[in-house]
Amino acid sequence: MAPQHPSDLESPARVSPDVARALEALLDFHIGGGADGLLADEPVDAFALSARQSAQRSAGNVPASAPPKPSTRIDAPPAGPLEPTHHAVVPGDAATAAARDIARGAESLDDLRSSLERFEGCNLRLTAKSLVFADGAPDARVMFIGEAPGREEDRHGLPFVGRSGQLLDRMLAAIGLARSEVYITNVVPWRPPGNRTPSPQETEICKPFVLRQVELVAPEVVVFLGGASAKALTGTTQGILKLRGRWLDAPIADRPIRAIATLHPAYLLRSPAQKRLAWRDCLTIKAALDDEPAGGRR
Repeated sequence: MAPQHPSDLESPARVSPDVARALEALLDFHIGGGADGLLADEPVDAFALSARQSAQRSAGNVPASAPPKPSTRIDAPPAGPLEPTHHAVVPGDAATAAARDIARGAESLDDLRSSLERFEGCNLRLTAKSLVFADGAPDARVMFIGEAPGREEDRHGLPFVGRSGQLLDRMLAAIGLARSEVYITNVVPWRPPGNRTPSPQETEICKPFVLRQVELVAPEVVVFLGGASAKALTGTTQGILKLRGRWLDAPIADRPIRAIATLHPAYLLRSPAQKRLAWRDCLTIKAALDDEPAGGRR
């Protein structure tokens, strides 16, 4: 059988939904990393190839109009349509408004989680393994909000369980708190492919759900882990080093909530010298909780 050029294949390959998701995740990862073209498995010396083709045309072996033949063999796949389980969509204003309505209609955290599991407005759900909803106590006095889950979180379906989460657990223990006593979540509940930063559209479409979590948990203190979650929920434009350590206005559910931003545990793992700043923030959080007795908001 003669090799076929990819453009000669009239029917797309039939692949399983799992393979389709994996391919989409891989493509999204490379695009997020700046890739803008496709390459063969083996490097091609374009200068040498051009010289050989010119020599062949001069000798009359290859017509000038003949296209170059591929260097690798591509057999035709079985005919049949691609069968993904879901179609990617570009979220717009209508999708964001629908997300707000769905989130507002959830009467409990369980309802909200079920709504997110059915929600099809965010494309990240097509490439993530798990919905990473939350962890901890549903009536916690303090709520921690990060940006998005990573690989370990996606694998376990829980927020902050990787190296960053282990550091967060130690930070909590240092001020007398256990993970089971706080509430931990992210603005975006699905892992972006390759751990890339969520796009503004992805953040906006997911934001109503995390805001509803804040309303339902009704904590005394909200702690933003990193500048991204603080910017998403308060609209601030300041960097985390200027933002951290001071109380922010975060009016949610028609009432102000004491909110503070601190350095993300992942950043602290990369810059351990900055742990002294995070420790100051932890002491500020502890002082705020000690000032108001448990149950004071009930």
